[in-house]
Amino acid sequence: MSPRRPAPLFSIVTPVYDPPLDVLKECIESVLAQDFDGWEMILVDDFSPSAAVPTVINQYSRQDARIRLVERDTNGHIVVASNDGVELAQGEFIALLDHDDLLAPTALSRVASVIAEHDDVDYVYTDEDKVGEDGRTYGAFHKPDWSPERLRGQMYTSHLSVLRTELVREVGGFREGFEGSQDHDLVLRVTERARRVVHVPEVLYHWRAVEGSTAVDIEAKPYANDAGLRAVQEHLDRVGIAGRTVAGAEPGRYTVERDLDPARRVSLVIPTMGQSAVIHGASRFLVVDAVRSALECTDHEDVEVVVVHDAPTPAGVLDQLREVAGDRLVLVPFDAPFNFSTKMNLGVSHASGERIVFLNDDVEAISHGWLEQLVAPLDEPDVGLTGAKLYYADQTVQHAGHAYFNAGYHHPFRFRTRDEAGPFGELFVSREVTGVTAACAAMRRETYFEVGGFTETLPGNFNDVDLCYKVAAAGLRTLFIANSELYHYESQTRVAEVAEQERLAVVSRWGTPTEDAYLRSELAMPNLRRVKELPVDLFDGA
Repeated sequence: MSPRRPAPLFSIVTPVYDPPLDVLKECIESVLAQDFDGWEMILVDDFSPSAAVPTVINQYSRQDARIRLVERDTNGHIVVASNDGVELAQGEFIALLDHDDLLAPTALSRVASVIAEHDDVDYVYTDEDKVGEDGRTYGAFHKPDWSPERLRGQMYTSHLSVLRTELVREVGGFREGFEGSQDHDLVLRVTERARRVVHVPEVLYHWRAVEGSTAVDIEAKPYANDAGLRAVQEHLDRVGIAGRTVAGAEPGRYTVERDLDPARRVSLVIPTMGQSAVIHGASRFLVVDAVRSALECTDHEDVEVVVVHDAPTPAGVLDQLREVAGDRLVLVPFDAPFNFSTKMNLGVSHASGERIVFLNDDVEAISHGWLEQLVAPLDEPDVGLTGAKLYYADQTVQHAGHAYFNAGYHHPFRFRTRDEAGPFGELFVSREVTGVTAACAAMRRETYFEVGGFTETLPGNFNDVDLCYKVAAAGLRTLFIANSELYHYESQTRVAEVAEQERLAVVSRWGTPTEDAYLRSELAMPNLRRVKELPVDLFDGA
């Protein structure tokens, strides 16, 4: 009697329905080419019209006992066929591979190595690219590290996905009715319970781009978008996030519209000198318009407006603020040399809200519900800081989250137009980021004081970078909120005045940034159409 074969680490589950035979062979051979032996491949033929399909699989099965063929006698579609494979899986982990895609030779060994590092890994995903009909790869997607907020906005983890078998079965496997977004629905349910999620930042999966595939046309399967909307909505309901999932700006993107508890008091903290400027051809007192638009574009009633004003602020500006904000207004005089950090700390000390919103005086709210969407995510206990999407007056992007890399602190996607999605939808979906600008950001009051507020030895620059590092050091997430939109009338061409000692202070405290965890540097570089107008990125809140 031959000894029993040890259980493999991976069960590769591949539902099969009538693929071109050469494509199917390449898929199987990419598994056979793995430099890791502990796998089995379960190919579930979903009653393909061509008898040649199971014949080809049988030929490979006879060559290698790790390849198993399951023949269905009816066509049950992808969810049913996938669940047949899950039911038969003997591996500790299930790896999902489509019948026309390819694994890189090191895919399983690299995933196995990260699993070996932590015994509580329940989900692993890798980077991916596309492979054309000519066999050439292109369109590499270098994904962020684990970003649960982004997963609500798009199925970004996708290929290669490797899930602990026991957990897949616990959550009920794939669900019928979610065809087209069945992977998104499964990963949402698995990660709700997962102890540890790991990203392998290497392209280990090649997604074949063929006619009719979403790899070629994101609108190829319109039913998938409807299924994705339901998957995300049911996820919100399960985890207790009050809100609605609506279709995003393009197929496969979703927007979560959160509800803010009406009893939650919010304090807007705004530093100002009462400056005026010409905006769209008209002279304005910036802080007055900032407060007016902020209040007009929210339905939330319990809003306090704390304005920290320098001595030169004209009395007429303060009178207009009283008129606009009424009894919501708290005026805090400031008579000292300029220090943005000190002004913000002073303002927060006079604020009574459970939620604090930092707001520059040169912003204008333009999306209704901007405040609700910015503040509501802070009800999740592991969210420490949120930041809005900001535009220059010409409708180009000023801020869509910070990225810290290549020894610098950057505004990725600066100068892209308002209707641009970004390389992989980064500008249309809310997501985890390394940092956000203090020109419009929100925190829980208790978190602000726990991390020490703004560092007053950074009076003009990098104070928000330092704050973001402190939030991360506290183990909290920072979110970019794509559906909280404002204009930021900061000059697009102003000369940078960055004190070297401030930059050195941040580096000495937090180290030199090399690669951003959420955005690879090649995607984060400023738009080259306008880069000559910007000497360096600035991070000052005033």
